Amino acid sequence: MPLSGVVTTFNNGATLGRCLDSLMFCDEIVVLDSGSDDATLEIARAHGARIQAQPFAGYGPQKQAAIDLAAHDWILLLDADESISDVDAQAIVHELEAPRADGYRLERQEWLFWRWPHRWTRGNRQLRLFRKSKGGMNSVPVHAAPDVRGRVIDLPVVFRHYGEPDLATRVDKINRYSTGLVEHTRGKRKRFMALRLLIYPSVAFLKLYVGKRYFLNGWAGIFAARTQAFYAFLKYAKVMEAGKKH
Repeated sequence: MPLSGVVTTFNNGATLGRCLDSLMFCDEIVVLDSGSDDATLEIARAHGARIQAQPFAGYGPQKQAAIDLAAHDWILLLDADESISDVDAQAIVHELEAPRADGYRLERQEWLFWRWPHRWTRGNRQLRLFRKSKGGMNSVPVHAAPDVRGRVIDLPVVFRHYGEPDLATRVDKINRYSTGLVEHTRGKRKRFMALRLLIYPSVAFLKLYVGKRYFLNGWAGIFAARTQAFYAFLKYAKVMEAGKKH
């Protein structure tokens, strides 16, 4: 089955080359840019990508616009700071010779500040390989993801996310994402907000540090779990703060 690799970009010159290198097995690469002024577009051209541009429309709508540009029904959706190994790429090619499902969840391996996680750390599975005729991006703010009408299964394929290289970058991202969630909740009823604010940050820490075995990653695991807890605190605190001001 022909496959389109789809990426949205904005000033991703530092990571895009690695991402597009890993997508060269696809039948086409589609890059939808939102106004980059670094080397992003030059890198995309050098990889033979089909490039389009439009102003940023929001996380989900921007990715959906990129998906709509693809010539093929099968989509492999990556962020510009993600990549897939040659071995896992061939596993995808083999699976699409006789697809067993309409969508596949792949395991995302997260870079933890200065190291990759321990092999026994549990990764997140995300739906990234799917038929666009069977679905598209949902409307969840910030963390929008594909929804597929049909059978979805796990595929033993890993893609790597070269995430934030340091705490300052991670905290900056947390601040931006939590603000985006506040904008989405304006005018909506917010139940049990105080209880969530008090309890959920600790739950978020334990889910990552114990449940997903981030304790195996030393200080990098502690940093990751603590910043995740801070994100949980910040998004509820900002919603509460916004409510107190109105």
